[in-house]
Amino acid sequence: MTGRATPRKQGLFRRTACLCATMLAIGLALAGARAEPASGIAMHGTPALASGFERFDYASPDARTGGRVTYAAIGSFDSLNPLIVKGNAAQSLRGYVYESLMARGLDEPFTLYGLIADSVDTPDDRSSVTFTIDPRARFSDGHPITADDVVFSWQLLRDHGRPNHRSYYSKVKTAETPDERTVRFVFDADGDREMPLIMGLMPVLPAHLVDPDEFEKTTLEPPVGSGPYKLVEVNPGASITYARDPDYWAADRGVARGLTNFDEIRFEYYRDENSLFEAFKKGLVDVMLDEDPTRWASGYDFPAVNDGRVVKDTFADGTPKGMNGFVFNTRRPIFADARVREALAALFDFEWVNHTYFFDAYRRTASYFEASELSARGRPASEAEKALLAPFPGVVRPAIMDGSYQPVATDGSGRDRGPLRKAMQLLTDAGLRMQGDRLVDAAGTPLTFEILTKTRDQERLALAFKRSLARLGIDVSIRTVDSAQYQRRLQGFDFDMIQYFWPASLSPGNEQNFRWSSAAAAQEGSFNFAGVHEPAADAMIQAMIAAKSREDFVAAVRAFDRVLMSGHYVVPLYHLPEQRVARWARIARPERASLYGYVLQSWWYAGEDGK
Repeated sequence: MTGRATPRKQGLFRRTACLCATMLAIGLALAGARAEPASGIAMHGTPALASGFERFDYASPDARTGGRVTYAAIGSFDSLNPLIVKGNAAQSLRGYVYESLMARGLDEPFTLYGLIADSVDTPDDRSSVTFTIDPRARFSDGHPITADDVVFSWQLLRDHGRPNHRSYYSKVKTAETPDERTVRFVFDADGDREMPLIMGLMPVLPAHLVDPDEFEKTTLEPPVGSGPYKLVEVNPGASITYARDPDYWAADRGVARGLTNFDEIRFEYYRDENSLFEAFKKGLVDVMLDEDPTRWASGYDFPAVNDGRVVKDTFADGTPKGMNGFVFNTRRPIFADARVREALAALFDFEWVNHTYFFDAYRRTASYFEASELSARGRPASEAEKALLAPFPGVVRPAIMDGSYQPVATDGSGRDRGPLRKAMQLLTDAGLRMQGDRLVDAAGTPLTFEILTKTRDQERLALAFKRSLARLGIDVSIRTVDSAQYQRRLQGFDFDMIQYFWPASLSPGNEQNFRWSSAAAAQEGSFNFAGVHEPAADAMIQAMIAAKSREDFVAAVRAFDRVLMSGHYVVPLYHLPEQRVARWARIARPERASLYGYVLQSWWYAGEDGK
């Protein structure tokens, strides 16, 4: 990925940038009303924090610097470039090594504050955005960050980055650099009000080191960025170590103060969660996000917990719970009919699984924005939602439109026949029938498919689902593969069904295109694993990113939620009502979490005595 770029290559990538201050002035005049440059920008409304704020409220003034922390990851890695499709990139290169023009404030739905850019300026219609670069901003090799680096990064990621980058950054019509500290992006006319924030979150790479011709190749060469850490040790596939940069240029900025506390951060890779937990019990891993209810309820009976050296924390958060589900690949003919998908979803016995496997710890998921104001579950559609959905009659099911829809529930016995009858009726309506003990289509072909898994936990859940499906003569095979093969098959949509989790925020936007749009359905490497190709979904995504008020935005997201729920693209699974994290007491944390829950970047090393 790295290696000095020739002047010819750098010039090629900057060719579209306008260096004329006169043209910038003309553009400003044409752009419409403009606010004064500010230190932050919010998707809706205004930022909560004033310019020059001391620190985020979830960063403690008592945090110490120093020490070492070891985190864990499942699987492996074979690349140090997280910005391309190829390879499986190591953990946390973005944020630790690569920084963006602005940093996200985690106490607000979607607000950015200046980082590399110390100010941002955008007109009321958000047709453009201008960033002014902090004169102190430096890459870790001491090279100053300039407007040319920003334009270079935009062009590089637009032409060679991940599919989502190419989609986002292609909406920039022109880039202008009137001086070395100022860069202005002018957007196309699609009304995407999120674009100024999208550009604020763009990673900035060093133009003097990155060779565009080599960028799309996987590499294990440590990258150079402007972030608080340098990559100092790489054990391919097994571990990666970051060391805090003592000369980090933004250490005293409010967006960074209290968030870069460890001198060294190490990620150890483990085959599965069982081996990870054993390492945690031995003190080889310091922090463990634990989403296994069985382990949380009964697995922490070991000496370090009993004598207080290991602490179990729970965190409330105000964000949507996201969608965890078995995903139908609707590119496969067997899943093309929504009635078939709805029938199979009705056969997942959540109540039995939750009680038998998980101590009744989970809550059932139905919405893609579960447990938040953005969810359509249990809410009748507003007039604003109905107006958005009016051009697409019949796309949203009546029960989902009026808020009465709930996932099929069982009595928890594992033998409830009610869901079987409902599923059989849907399958019959879709043209399937029982032939002996097999469910077949009109041509007599049995309904059979494969569930692809990568962990033992996924395999166990798939086996439970398989048993339920077998009651209606549906033959399911389960194939477990290693993480590298699993990733390759996902990128090429080479599966019938997978288990996948899409996280959700309080401000969904352009990333929904990459997950659910018709364009992404045919784009390898996208997260549209279900193959959703629905004009109504496309329109709702555009409505949410064009919304000017929070009220209009919420209406658009709820309407979008109704479209996805009506399509039955997944078998919705479950979510925990809170975040659960175990840590060795030598790792301390602030008393206060953020709106998004715990923030590992705000934790610090407290010493072996935990004080």
